[in-house]
Amino acid sequence: LGGFKVQGKMREKAREIYRDALDLEKLGVFAVVLESVPQELARRISADLSIPTIGIGAGSGCDGQILVFHDLVGFTDLYMPKFVRKYADTRTLWLGALQDYVRDVQEGGFPSDGESYHLQLDIDEFLR
Repeated sequence: LGGFKVQGKMREKAREIYRDALDLEKLGVFAVVLESVPQELARRISADLSIPTIGIGAGSGCDGQILVFHDLVGFTDLYMPKFVRKYADTRTLWLGALQDYVRDVQEGGFPSDGESYHLQLDIDEFLR
């Protein structure tokens, strides 16, 4: 499917998604992820299945919810679909930490002696 296009807004596609979910349960799957579907459809599928449904952009009627961690913490400034709630804006913090790490590695400051493991004996003695 790809992209951020909502699936199941038209009657025939909604029926297809509904039937597919029922078929997946019959085939023995342990759960179904419903992504970017109308909440009414997700609620109906959740009610009619005996296995859990996990929603991402499918409303609150699913048995569980997923939100991509990077979206949740505001790691990116790219387009976000309607269902994403950003709980924090950590992009600047993450980028700063990554830049500091790259600099320290390039300049030889990481890892330090204290961040490295050591033998209790001299290496020549140890390898004898």
